[in-house]
Amino acid sequence: MLLHRYALLAAVLLGAMAATGFAPLGLWPLTLLGMAGLIALVERARHARTAFLLGWAFGVGHFTVGNNWIAHAFTFQDAMPHWLGYCAVVALALYLALYPGLAALGLHMAGYRWPGIVKVLLFAALWIVTEYGRATVFTGFAWNPLGMIWLDTGLDQASRFIGTYGLSALAVLGAGALLALIRQQWHVAGPVLASLGALAILGTTSLSGGPRETDIALTVVQPNINQNEKYDPVRETANFAKLTQLSAAPAGGAGKPRLIFWPEAAVPAWLDEEPEWRERLARLLGPGDALMLGGVKPYFRVEEKGTYSGRMLIGAANSAWVLAADGHLLARYDKAHLVPYGEYLPMRALLEPLGLARLVPGDADFWPGPGPRTLSLPREATGKPLMMGVQICYEIIFSGEVADRAVRPDFLYNPSNDAWFGAWGPPQHLAQARMRAIEEALPVIRSTPTGISAVIDADGRLLSSIPHHQAGAIQTFLPAAASPTPFARHGNVMPIIFAALLALTAMLLARGIRAR
Repeated sequence: MLLHRYALLAAVLLGAMAATGFAPLGLWPLTLLGMAGLIALVERARHARTAFLLGWAFGVGHFTVGNNWIAHAFTFQDAMPHWLGYCAVVALALYLALYPGLAALGLHMAGYRWPGIVKVLLFAALWIVTEYGRATVFTGFAWNPLGMIWLDTGLDQASRFIGTYGLSALAVLGAGALLALIRQQWHVAGPVLASLGALAILGTTSLSGGPRETDIALTVVQPNINQNEKYDPVRETANFAKLTQLSAAPAGGAGKPRLIFWPEAAVPAWLDEEPEWRERLARLLGPGDALMLGGVKPYFRVEEKGTYSGRMLIGAANSAWVLAADGHLLARYDKAHLVPYGEYLPMRALLEPLGLARLVPGDADFWPGPGPRTLSLPREATGKPLMMGVQICYEIIFSGEVADRAVRPDFLYNPSNDAWFGAWGPPQHLAQARMRAIEEALPVIRSTPTGISAVIDADGRLLSSIPHHQAGAIQTFLPAAASPTPFARHGNVMPIIFAALLALTAMLLARGIRAR
């Protein structure tokens, strides 16, 4: 058959098709069809090397299409040629594709002798393990786990128990059932499809109640300041005027304390070094208000050479600050999951002379923070003790790593800068923030310069949002947190347990078949 004669090309195309299940397209049935095609190809592989290459080729197509937004970032950094962005997308895909390749290899080695249901169960278990590996090795790149296709289908609510990586296994099972359906293997397709349907119905019915709100007032600001305008000194006054105007109290709400949220890197200032900037910001706040915003925390080294004595910038933290109405900085969170080549340059001594500077302007790299922290907000603004978790931009994509389990927050603040990432990046980023809300049963507040800013409730529902490339402010009340989910309590132990159960079920079925 032509499909198998050109199997590697077919795998690339199937992977590309599978990527259309993510935002903004949301064509999840095509994802299942693409995965079904991959399973069929791997089943026909005679050698382990062939199976691995098929999975790898699938991954190349999948990640090239799904991560196409990365190329757009290179248009904002003239230290590197803009065409390098397209090379970067493909190069990253060549690496990320190793993980589906390993899953396909594992399927071949462990399950090629067994009937379809055993192989599919094993493949689902292996996909959890390899996807978790992709999210952790070399600091990880967890963008768009396969389970993201289930957002808004009812199946997404299962992430409260098995996490997003567990949802990815459900996608593999769905693909296997679809393949069995095409082959008219009703005894395989029926139970799997019935189980997935039941989970979708249960998930949907669990959302029958409306969202719950607190009495804490919020203002979420999206100024629609593009990346090439952010650090332009000519536009500094106009940019600040936008932020000021959008941060005004709503009509009839003057005097009520508010929590005001600004985006990542909202102002071109070192807030702890520049008191005039803190005073400038404080003048925007009413009594009891608190301002949450992104900024840079610099680190210096004292240099003394002869008669010269001064400070040299040696590093910085990408931080989120809490500013009180009196101008004092109350708390700071430092981003822990930094973006390679964006916020720091790996192998700087080798790559910098080649002209491969990092995308973020400046000569100093960002330094990572300690990980999830819970910050206490001022009681003047909240009227009660209120705890805030922070995940800056890209950090929100790391399932199981967004909340401090020792001190559970009441909500997550996700200041982001998606102005770099074209048309596909922002809706994908928003979708992943919504999945974190479901997993942790916590509301998420997103403020971005150009969108998509949003207020997300603890069930992952999008309560309010500002469209991409539109200035605006959300005036609302903080959604209430829900009780901690099993995933919120135990994190990625849950999908690993699920993977073990899938593998155990596969082995028991195989033993039963062998005993016949």
